[in-house]
Parts: sequence; structure tokens; C-alpha cells
Amino acid sequence: MANSSTSARETQLNAAYATCRAIARSAAKNFYYSFLALPKHKRNALCAVYAFMRHADDISDDESLHPEERYQKLDEWLQNARRAFGGEPTDDAVLFALADAQRRYKIPVELFEKLVQGTAMDLEHSLAAAQSAAADPNAGQAPVALYATFEDLYQYCYHVASVVGLVCIRIFGYRDPHAEILAERCGIAFQMTNIIRDVKEDAAMGRIYLPEEDLAKFDLSAAELLATPDPARFRPLLALEADRARDFYASGEELIPYISEDSQPGLWVLVTIYRRLLERIAEKQYDVFTTKIALSTWEKLRILGKGFFKRLL
Repeated sequence: MANSSTSARETQLNAAYATCRAIARSAAKNFYYSFLALPKHKRNALCAVYAFMRHADDISDDESLHPEERYQKLDEWLQNARRAFGGEPTDDAVLFALADAQRRYKIPVELFEKLVQGTAMDLEHSLAAAQSAAADPNAGQAPVALYATFEDLYQYCYHVASVVGLVCIRIFGYRDPHAEILAERCGIAFQMTNIIRDVKEDAAMGRIYLPEEDLAKFDLSAAELLATPDPARFRPLLALEADRARDFYASGEELIPYISEDSQPGLWVLVTIYRRLLERIAEKQYDVFTTKIALSTWEKLRILGKGFFKRLL
């Protein structure tokens, strides 16, 4: 009877992880390639983490719902995750797989709480805008930078990206606590790259992440991002942010030897893809307004191939 129960759970778990892999494969345009260079059990765990994050992001970005409703749904998602971590049964495939990964790799629950907290940071600004519009429907909503300084932006990047890195290294495996500092900084590099690449799309959603002090330094305004931005005017500002990201990428390179050998190729693939994306943006003179800049599937597959080669050495 016990063997039958164990077999049924394994079948359910395999199906749950398959669901998470499908979500990661369809939505994780850069991350998924690095997952492929990992051993299967670690790949499964990272896909579960990604699927959990993806659902939280989808709730936060669902503009069909009032911000307060999105807050409620985010809280429900986190509460359901906490129950799953505590061993309560769940019919949600993502949470079933995530709870297994959390136990297997002893990932602190508070890291998942911080992930959802980071997602909710975007909602705080949406809620403030909605409340302002409700108070005065005739008032125009002038776009504003969400963060006054880079130090403020760093805190946002920490919650939405560095915490992901801290989760990932639990799955990768490490012993030296210095790996945690490097993972935090590596996450900042990834998020800064995303911010530079997605300036146009984020501004259209009312999310202007470029710090106010940086905009002012180059005599730019948040309002310009909602019009038809002149790429040449924004080039020096985006180059500044790219230089910051490059400094943080150095920590990503330094992190690789700190993690378990079977995970090093996967991290190398991820860092290489993201850093290559940043350099592609620089090659395009930081014109992220005309077209969205991305690496081709072939370019990412070539990097993945090199990662597999490193795994064999």
C-alpha cells in the first residue's frame, strides 16, 4: 500500500514538474536556456521557481483588475504557497512542485515572501495612481519616475531579481557565504539589463524605473518617455545605467566557481546570455525605442552549446 501511495505521488510530482517546465519553456526567453545546462532535478526545481514567479508577475500586470484586487490575489497566491510549504495538500501543479523543490533544497520560505513583496512594489504605484484618479477624475496623470535615486532603485532590483539569485544558488549548491553577496549583485545586473531593454514598454504601463536623479542629470523628463523619445537624447543616460550593470556582471563571473560544479555551466550560460544582450543594446547605440532588442534563438543555442561543452569537461 505504501509503495502504491509513493508511486502515485511520484506520478503526480512528475506531472507537476512537467507543467512548470512547459511554463518556463514558453515564457522564460533567456532563463530557460540556462536551465537546460543543469542536471534534471535542478532544472525541474528552477522551472518550479520560475513558474511561481511568473504567476505572481501575471497577477501584478493584469490591468483588467483593480490594483486592490491584484493585491488580494497576490496575497492569496502567497498564502497558498505557505500552506503547501507546510505540507498541506494542494491541487495546484506549480505549488505542488515548488513545495517539493523548497523542501529538497531547503530554500528559506522568507525568500519566496520577498519575491512576492517585490512584485507588489509595482502595484503600490498602480494603486496610488488609481486612488489619485478616483479622487479627481479630471486631473491629468503626469508620468513620474518611480525611484528618486539609484540606491532606491537598487532596493527594487534586490526584491525582484537579487532574491531570485539567492533562491537559485540554494538549488545550484554552495558552501561559502560570500556566494550570497555575489548572487545579490548578479541579480542587479540582470534586472538593470531588463530595465534598459524594456524602457519603452514599461513607460507605456506607467512604470518608469530610470531614477529621477539620473534623468535630471541629463536634462531629461519622465514625460518624454510617453511621447516619441529621441534615442540620441536618452543614449548617455542608458549608457550610464549599462556601465552600472557591467560592474555587477563582474560579480556574476566571480560567482561561478563558488557554486557546485554541475551547476556552473548553467550559470555561465545565463550570465553570458544576459551580458551579451546588454552589449547588443550598446551596439545598437541604446536605441531601445525603435525595436525591441533581443538575441536570436540561434545565438542563445550557440551559447547553450558552449555551456554543454563546459559540463562535459
